[in-house]
Amino acid sequence: MNDKLNIIIDHLKTLTLLEAAELVTEIEKVFGVDTSVSAAVAAPVALVAPVEQEEEKIAFDVILSEVPSDKKIAILKVVRNITGLGLKESKDIVDNAPKIVKEGVTKEESENFKKDLEAAGAKVTIK
Repeated sequence: MNDKLNIIIDHLKTLTLLEAAELVTEIEKVFGVDTSVSAAVAAPVALVAPVEQEEEKIAFDVILSEVPSDKKIAILKVVRNITGLGLKESKDIVDNAPKIVKEGVTKEESENFKKDLEAAGAKVTIK
């Protein structure tokens, strides 16, 4: 591909979804084309699809991946503190790792929980 096209592609990658939709509308007006799917099947002249951006993840799950046997009590205390669960429920999480400790928390909360659990000796994954 030539440099001119590469520059255009690079600019298209930076568009927001709203800007891409506006671009499609303008292309339809200026060049007299229809970018709807049915028009592309009937007469594939110039189909320009909006560039979609990945949505930023806002909810995270904190997963207790691994618990060393000599650190179980310390980790159990942290799990109880994070979850607010009773001793039996928290022990079930610790004994059955890998297990989700907390679901749907913010990035900041998940990082804090991970830091606390790792300080107690656990291995933690955030998804």
